[in-house]
Amino acid sequence: MRYLAYHERMHRGTFDFPIELYYVDAAHPRYEMPFHWHMECELIFVLQGSFSLSVDDENIEAGPGDVVFVSSGQMHGGTPKNCVYECIVFDMERLFQNSLISHQKIQEIMVRYGRIQTLFQAGTDGACLLDRIFECMEKEMPGYEFCTTGLLWQFIGLVIQHQLYQPAQEALARDSHSSKLKRVMQRIRWDYAKPLTLEMLAQEAGMNPHYFCRVFRQITGRTPIDYLNYYRIECAAELLCSEEESITEVALSCGFGDPGYFARLFKRQKGVTARQWRKDHAK
Repeated sequence: MRYLAYHERMHRGTFDFPIELYYVDAAHPRYEMPFHWHMECELIFVLQGSFSLSVDDENIEAGPGDVVFVSSGQMHGGTPKNCVYECIVFDMERLFQNSLISHQKIQEIMVRYGRIQTLFQAGTDGACLLDRIFECMEKEMPGYEFCTTGLLWQFIGLVIQHQLYQPAQEALARDSHSSKLKRVMQRIRWDYAKPLTLEMLAQEAGMNPHYFCRVFRQITGRTPIDYLNYYRIECAAELLCSEEESITEVALSCGFGDPGYFARLFKRQKGVTARQWRKDHAK
């Protein structure tokens, strides 16, 4: 089985309302956010604590009330710190596909100007508007689908009116690095259980190892091998919640040839032993 897909292909919401809300706290098995991407847009709303995020190669520190906007196809991930957060994932193309005017304007922003800005700080008009979208999705009052869609239209209008998007050249430069790192993440996603070296990952990115390490750390905040082990631990943590294999078998299936090394890394990353994690998250 493959866990924590970097390029998520699942459908969100329903065909007529392609939008989904997720609530995440420290008890959630996917509390950490390994790097991934999807063709939908995503809103990340920090309720409490802080969230260190990287979106392509932009590093963001989000606090209570801040909202992060992730455009379609952007690679993103990060580390929550005593954080409770919510995510809304939505298909902008499908939401606005029957409106010629809005579809043209969105395409103009994405193609001609660049990407919608990433961070909307608490208290700003953009953050307040996005907060109302989360409130609609949380309460699901009668007609909430219309309210949610209408607020998203208002948000796009606000972005256009106040030019809340990145210059096209800046967005293209970020896309260049992001596309190379996506290949590496895909390799990790499929081959994390196999022996992977720095040289193999650098070759996947088409870079020399030294430059690759610098770019990778700039985007993820970790070295490539540190990130590989981080991802392996996240896969193991999810397996421990859903499989009946022994802890040693889980460690081996996630690429750790030394169960003792796995045990040390797991406790360092999760704060508890693998056995305690399984007990706390038993289904």
